Amino acid sequence: MLIYGFQNVLSWVQLALGVYAAVMLVDAAVRREDAYRAASKQSKGLWLIFLVIATALLFLLPLMSFLPIIGVIAVIVYTVDVRPALRQVTGGGRGPRRGGSSSDGPYGPYNGGR
Repeated sequence: MLIYGFQNVLSWVQLALGVYAAVMLVDAAVRREDAYRAASKQSKGLWLIFLVIATALLFLLPLMSFLPIIGVIAVIVYTVDVRPALRQVTGGGRGPRRGGSSSDGPYGPYNGGR
């Protein structure tokens, strides 16, 4: 009984990881090619190959085998290393607002208590 429950949990985890890998694949596909070069990362095509293989492995093979774990590692590397570098190069994501003045705070302009 406990084994079936563990397998059920693992199947949900594997499905969630597969969907996340697919989302990261789409994210990598919509990024510009020159952003990869500007961020000094591997080429866009290479990352697309890595993420396609990782997504396929996560959907086709059981999670407790060796190859899907390598796929999870590739998705993690893209998520924590490549994606933030691409966002920084392209100006997307969290960061300073564009068009504001140097006296703007998080809730609007700061007028010095006037």
